[in-house]
Amino acid sequence: MTNGESGPSTQERILGRTINDLVTRAPWLWPLLRRPVRRAFDARAHGWDQRARAGSPEYLTPLAKAALQVGRHPERVLDIGCGTGVGTLFLAREFPQARVRGIDISEEMVAEAQSKIGLDPEGRVAFKVADAAALPYEEESFDLVAQLNMPPFFAEVSRVLRPGGDVIVAASFGKGTPFYTPASVLERGFRKRGLETVEAGEAGIGTYYVARLRG
Repeated sequence: MTNGESGPSTQERILGRTINDLVTRAPWLWPLLRRPVRRAFDARAHGWDQRARAGSPEYLTPLAKAALQVGRHPERVLDIGCGTGVGTLFLAREFPQARVRGIDISEEMVAEAQSKIGLDPEGRVAFKVADAAALPYEEESFDLVAQLNMPPFFAEVSRVLRPGGDVIVAASFGKGTPFYTPASVLERGFRKRGLETVEAGEAGIGTYYVARLRG
């Protein structure tokens, strides 16, 4: 959802920030938002990469910078809100020994992501339609949980993270990203669940935040 080369439009930023704030401050309201959000992204899936410049260096720079702060070589990686899969596939390249899973609430977005990998007989990278507020994984399933341009579902992220594992929250356009959460809010939300901030900063025109679960 972009406006030419200037990034997301003002309308998109306002709407996204409203949803983001509700998810962050009042996650129990998410069931009221789930269906319209899913419909919106289903409708935008075709041609998303071109409009959003997904996969471009500037889009992925914050995620790339954050990946450098990961404390160990993860064996299992989860990308929440994977969209068309560009971030998921970046993480798969960055951590070639890891099994990487991407989930998104939009079936159409997941179809676009799946088309990028085709058949993967080894199953190292896989995509699934799922709700970030109710992840279909057991507790302590992942060494790294990442999300790019997504609201933070603190409880679920911390639930599926293994002790000593890392969380990445990155925003391609920094404060101009529709789903943007300030580092102070991320730090407060994750600290309540036993995670400590590793690093937060800017990368290109975006921002990133990394935290680690005590273990």
